[in-house]
Order: sequence, then structure tokens, then C-alpha cells
Amino acid sequence: MTGTGYRFETGDDGVLRAGRWRWLRALGWMATLLAAMIAILSLQSVVHGIFPDDRVRLAMAFVSTALAYLAYAGLVRLGEKHVPQELSWRALPRDLVAGMVAGGALFGLIFAILWLSGAYVVSAGVWSDWPHDLRETIGTGLLEELLARAIIFRLLARAFGLRWAFALSAAAFGAAHLGNDHASPFAAVAIAVEAGLMLAGFYVLTGRLWMSVGAHAAWNFMQGAVFGARVSGIEGSGSLLVSHPAARVPDWWSGGAFGPEASLPAIAVGLSAFAATMLYRRHLMAHPLPEAAPA
Repeated sequence: MTGTGYRFETGDDGVLRAGRWRWLRALGWMATLLAAMIAILSLQSVVHGIFPDDRVRLAMAFVSTALAYLAYAGLVRLGEKHVPQELSWRALPRDLVAGMVAGGALFGLIFAILWLSGAYVVSAGVWSDWPHDLRETIGTGLLEELLARAIIFRLLARAFGLRWAFALSAAAFGAAHLGNDHASPFAAVAIAVEAGLMLAGFYVLTGRLWMSVGAHAAWNFMQGAVFGARVSGIEGSGSLLVSHPAARVPDWWSGGAFGPEASLPAIAVGLSAFAATMLYRRHLMAHPLPEAAPA
């Protein structure tokens, strides 16, 4: 099968075979996969209603995420007539670690800029629930990347091409956060750049989800569990440090009550990371690594 770029496959068999109205079939297939994922993820609410225990809720988050991945793999094999390369298990350890290093380093750079510029006040915290933070951020990364990248981004790329997929999926991801506490249009634009573009860039570079999953998880973990800042408007507790925007610093620089993600430094770093990823991808397309050369 073919893809739209280096290592990145959109699918061209089964329901996505070449022919009339393929763009419409791709959108219909996207809606079908999303509906299946939503049905599976609704199990969390059902089970939590029967067993209102936080430990059960956390366990069900992982169970439902695992079921969603299994269902996705099965549906792709059934509907698209191929094994989804975006879920290649052989590359998972390497890609996941690379993503975690990238996501952690990028957010660390953002926070360093904010702190050194006097935009944040930082104090010591009590890191009382780091295992929970780790499980939750990894679970969020797995789930959101499956929905946003493997389904929405990939099938938008199949329907309209890679550039439109970047633009449309980024806009959708940013708009989806407008309902969060303390959200603003500026925050939505920031999320669109940092998650919608940057994380999609990692997916396109490798053709697999795991690097974007690792980067997403590490980004959230550093932001909330380590630095104790708000994550997309959500305030946590039990972090290693406790961070708050300094008084009289404009929200466009600090991120305000939404958190560092809504800051200008975060947009600049996220956009720079995306541009660097795309330049590296272009280099690899022109000079493929031996193991990445077409078979």
C-alpha cells in the first residue's frame, strides 16, 4: 500500500480503495471508527456508575483504552484490508521513549523561558501521587492520539491530502479545548499548534502512533505532575512543584489561568518543533535510511 509521504500510510484498500467518491468514503469511515471508539469508551461511565470508586475508574480507563486499540486494529483489518502499521508493536519501545524525551524536553524548555522571564512563581510541592499522574498521562496520550491522529488526521489526509489534514485536524483539536475551564480563542490556537501540528508531525515522521503518544504523555506529565501548572485549564494536586502565573504578566505571555500551553513561548516552541520535524522528514525522503528504504 502507499502513503502520502515518508513512512506515513493513509490506506488505499477496502473501503479506501481508489475510485469515485473516495474522499467521501474516507470521511464516512472516519465517522464509523469514531462512533465505535465512543461506544467503547462509554463503558467507563457505565462501570463507574455501578462501582463509584476512583481506583475502578482509573482501571477502566486503561481497560477501555486497550479495547479501543483492539477494536481499531480489528476494524482496520476488516474495512481497509490491511494490518495497521501505525500500531506496529516492534517499534513501540523506541518510539515511545523518543517521544517522551522530546515531549519532556520541549515542555521543559517552555517552562524555563516562562520562569526566567518572571512569568511564573514556583514553590516546592508534595509529590504524593506520581504513580497516578504517570498512569493518567500515559492513558490520556494513548487515547487522544488514537482518536486525533490514527482516525481523524489519517483519514482527513486520505480524503483531502496531508496539508489539509494538518490544518483541519489542528483546528478541530484546538476547538475541542474551547470547552475547558479558562479557555480562550488564543488558547485554542496555541493547542492547535502544539498538539494539532507538533504531535501530528511526529506521527507523520514515523508512520506510527507511539512517538506522538510518548510526547503527549510526557508533555502533560511535566506540565502537571512535575511543575504543578494547570493542564489545559485543569488544576491538579500533589505535584513535585507548584507553579502559578506571576501578577501583572499578560495572559498571552504566561498562559494565564489556562496554563503554560496558552502562552506565546509554547506556541513558538511547538511551531519550531513541527517545522524541524517536517524538515527532517523532507531530508529522509530525499536520503532514506537503509532500514527505511522501500522494499
